[in-house]
Amino acid sequence: MDRPAPRTPRERLEYRAARALAALPPRAQVRLSRRPPVTVDGQTLEPEIQLTLAMLERQGLPPMETLGAVEARRQVARQTAAIAGPPLPVGAVRDLHVDGAEGSLDARLYTPQEMGGPHPLLVFFHGGGFVIGDLDTHDAVCRMLCRHAGVHVLSVAYRLAPEHPFPAPVDDCLAATRWALSHAQELGADPRRVAVGGDSAGGNLAAVVSHVLVRAGEDAPVFQLLLYPAVDVAGSHPSQELFANGFFLTEAQMEWFKDQYVGSADPEDPRLSVLRAEDLSGLPPALVVTAGFDPLRDEGEAYALALRQAGNLVAVRRFSGLIHGFANAATVSRVSRDALIEVAGATRALLATVVADAPLRDEVPGASVAGAPD
Repeated sequence: MDRPAPRTPRERLEYRAARALAALPPRAQVRLSRRPPVTVDGQTLEPEIQLTLAMLERQGLPPMETLGAVEARRQVARQTAAIAGPPLPVGAVRDLHVDGAEGSLDARLYTPQEMGGPHPLLVFFHGGGFVIGDLDTHDAVCRMLCRHAGVHVLSVAYRLAPEHPFPAPVDDCLAATRWALSHAQELGADPRRVAVGGDSAGGNLAAVVSHVLVRAGEDAPVFQLLLYPAVDVAGSHPSQELFANGFFLTEAQMEWFKDQYVGSADPEDPRLSVLRAEDLSGLPPALVVTAGFDPLRDEGEAYALALRQAGNLVAVRRFSGLIHGFANAATVSRVSRDALIEVAGATRALLATVVADAPLRDEVPGASVAGAPD
């Protein structure tokens, strides 16, 4: 199935306008933002992103934290449809069901169109603070990963808070990963190379799934793709203060997500704050991706460093001029698209080495030492 391009005239106009603004020269983008260039913590915000943030502010949408979960999901769905554009072609796309903790879950399988194989399988968990997001909001991200990483992508619609707070999403993603590990060959993928990945809250879930399965001595994924992951619900990091407001993901939104997902649970539970787990040894190799202007930047890089100190193989890539959620803007943002393609290329290269007992190189083009900017 191919999801159609934006259907309403307004959505088509918004998509074309966003693409046109992204194509402007950087100086024109800064001028249209009506602000001087933004430099924080020794990093300069990409002019294209600066203009995007200014345009979002001028739209005057109600802050997410002032909405109920259902209306917040509708707002995000409308925003996603407005920038979706024509779907990126891949080999095949089909909807299916996978095991969840308390019944089946909706899922979507993306198959690469390139020859050869069998190709790896990436089990993908979408972001959205454990409250918003679905298969459609991350359709474009999954297509990009499928096409440019050369992997089957199994996107899983786990249950969401506040209707299903912690640990329901964790339990669903564990069940879905176990299902994928058992059914990879039936899906046409390489059963030796089943990986997990996700963005933001989905990055949390991918990291937690890897940790839980390894500690339990079960079959585990061979690789983790962690896009600006939320890995420390209990902690405070400098980037949270530096970028608390004005850079898409705000402090108020993070508190809203936390309230609905964590509830009365202990925030230091490693299934919430995997960075605080007592034992991080023996985990699958990881590619940790962060954004320079993201409140979650420092905890993601702290997790990469902790993984390395525990003896794991890990590469970290910071995109200094980007913001949280950049992968979802790849349909209209040139710099975001380039970043996601780079991530996909690194994922392809790393997964190509994960066969039998072959070691994974602890280095990828453009990657930096864990905990340091690019």
